Amino acid sequence: MKTISRRNFNRFLAGTGALAASGGLAMPAIAQARPRVVVIGGGFGGASTARYLRLLDANIDVTLVETSREFITCPFSNLVLGGMMEMKAITHGYDALRTKHGINVVHDTATAIDHAQKSVRLQGGSTLAYDRLVVSPGIDIRWNAIQRYDAAAAEKMPHAWRAGAQTTLLRSQLMAMPDGGTFIMVAPADPFRCPPGPYERASTIAHYLKSAKPRSKILILDAKDSFSKQGLFTEGWNKLYPGMIQWVSASNDGKVSAVDPETMTVETDFGVVHKGDVINVIPPQRAGQIAQAAGLADRSGWCPVNPVNFESRQQAGVYVIGDAAIAAPMPKSGFSANSQGKIVAAAIVAAFKGAAFTSPSYANTCYSIVGTDYGISIAAVYRVENNQMIAVQGAGGVSVANADANVRFQEARYAEGWYAAITQDVFG
Repeated sequence: MKTISRRNFNRFLAGTGALAASGGLAMPAIAQARPRVVVIGGGFGGASTARYLRLLDANIDVTLVETSREFITCPFSNLVLGGMMEMKAITHGYDALRTKHGINVVHDTATAIDHAQKSVRLQGGSTLAYDRLVVSPGIDIRWNAIQRYDAAAAEKMPHAWRAGAQTTLLRSQLMAMPDGGTFIMVAPADPFRCPPGPYERASTIAHYLKSAKPRSKILILDAKDSFSKQGLFTEGWNKLYPGMIQWVSASNDGKVSAVDPETMTVETDFGVVHKGDVINVIPPQRAGQIAQAAGLADRSGWCPVNPVNFESRQQAGVYVIGDAAIAAPMPKSGFSANSQGKIVAAAIVAAFKGAAFTSPSYANTCYSIVGTDYGISIAAVYRVENNQMIAVQGAGGVSVANADANVRFQEARYAEGWYAAITQDVFG
C-alpha cells in the first residue's frame, strides 16, 4: 500500500467537501516514524475512520478496537423483522480491513481512557498508546428512563435498537403472535439513533402481518408530536396497510411512562394502560458507555464536539463521531457516521502533516422501506457556519409526495444499492 500523494489528498478533500480551496497542506513536519491512531468502535463511523486513515496515509499505525467479531447493521435490520431479508445479509466482518488495509483489528472492549498518558485500557488487560484517539461507541440504553424498563424487561419487550440477538428475539415473537393480535411500539423523544427507524419498522412489520396475520393491528405510542418523513410514511401506510397502523402523538397521550413485562402492558402519562401481544420498547438513549466513563459526554448524555473536525470539546486530541456526538441538525444515522468518519480521517492526517483544516461539509441520505417495492428518502448537506452545524438550504430534499408506483419502486431499489455501496465503503 502506498501513501496517498499530496495532490490526490487534496482531491479527496475537495471531493468530500472536507477542505475549502483556501486551505492548503504544508509539507510533513512530524519526525515520528509512525503516528498512532486508536479507533474505538467498529461500526459505520469507526470502521470508516480507520479505513480512510490508511487510504489517506499508509504510514499511520491504525488500531481498531471492536468487541464483536462481526458487525450487524441497524440499517436494514427492520427488513429482517419484516421477513424481507435474512440476518446474514446484514452481517459484516473485519477481514478486509485487516488484509487489504493493514488495520490492526483488536476484538476487545475499551474500558477506560487515560487522557494524560494517551492510552486506552482494554477489558482483556492490555493497554494501547495513541497520538490521536477516535471514539465511535454508538448508543447506550437509558435503562429505567421508562419505569420498569431494564435489561431484564428487554428480554420480554425487546428494543432491538442494537441489531443482533434483540432483532432475532423480536422477529420470533412476531412469528409466534396470533392472527388478530396487537403489536405495540413505544417510540422515544428526540434525540435518538435513526429518527425514521421506528416508522420504517412499523412499515416492515405491517408488511409481514398483512400476509401472515392480516387481522392484526399495530399501535405506535410516541413521545413526540411529529416524526421524520411523517407525511410520506402516512401516505404509504394508507396505500399499503389501510386501517392496520395507528399512531398516537405525545399530545394525545402517546408518551409511555411505565411498562409491566409480566402483564405485557404499557402505561401512558395520563394513566391509560395498553395491552399488547408483542411489545417493542425503543427507550431513550445516550452515548455509548466508554464515552460516559471517559468524561466525553455532557449532562445531556451525548458528546459535544467541534463541528469542524469533531474533536471533543471535553478532551483535546480525542474525536467523537457517529451516534454519540452532538451534531444536530445532522441526524444520528449510519450515513452521517460514515461521512463524519471520512472528515475526521482527513482532519487527523492534516494535523499530523501540520496542515490547516477548515470549512468541511457533511452529507446524509436516509432511505426507508415502507413495502417491498415502496421506498422513500430524505437527504441533506451540512456545513459549519459560525462554529455551528447548519443544513445547506436548497441541497438534498425529500421524496415527492403522491408519486406513482414506479417512483416508489425505484426508490426501493436505490435503497438496496445504497446499502450495498455503503457497507462496501465502510468494511472494504
